[in-house]
Amino acid sequence: MQEYKNVTIFDHPLIRHKIAILRDEKTTTKQFRELVEEITTLMTYESLKDVPTKKIIVKTPLEETEQSVVVDNAVTIVPILRAGLGMVNGVHQLFPTARVGHIGMYRDEETLEPKEYYCKLPEGIQDSIAVVLDPMLATGGSAIAAIDYLKKVGCKRIKQMSIIAAPEGIKALAEAHPDVEIYVSTLDRELNENGYILPGLGDAGDRLFGTK
Repeated sequence: MQEYKNVTIFDHPLIRHKIAILRDEKTTTKQFRELVEEITTLMTYESLKDVPTKKIIVKTPLEETEQSVVVDNAVTIVPILRAGLGMVNGVHQLFPTARVGHIGMYRDEETLEPKEYYCKLPEGIQDSIAVVLDPMLATGGSAIAAIDYLKKVGCKRIKQMSIIAAPEGIKALAEAHPDVEIYVSTLDRELNENGYILPGLGDAGDRLFGTK
């Protein structure tokens, strides 16, 4: 696959281990949900290493010292409904005060094109890093549409986090939004004729919420 400057594909043994269990059809809904959160937390640590900080004075038991802390409201989480909801707690493990917006998308089964049905974003999202969450980056259509909308409302710093991606999805998103940093845990082989990632893990939303 062609390399893109705005794409980071993680290669970490802990992530690979957790993804192997995530793929297994025998993995329960509870296990699946916990693994998605754990993988997301590992991704967040690296994906947001450039989060803005400010200096404050902290009084230790011995003296005062200047320290760095994350700027208030520096990060806004934007899961793409519904599967993106499974990644929210993983980000909140490291950024517990991050606000959450929601973008609802569904994929037309015939055209495979994304259709928006809901959008609610926190005030001031334009001044924060908007982190779009979607476990599966398949065709890239939903991610592109969500980022199009965020840019339309004035967001300037946008990151995309997905656990599993197809080469087709990475290509589409990276070329549509070259200014957006894309973080992926693992790159799979291809899409099938129905737009599902292979080898993949099935429908992430169904497996997260027990609706398969």
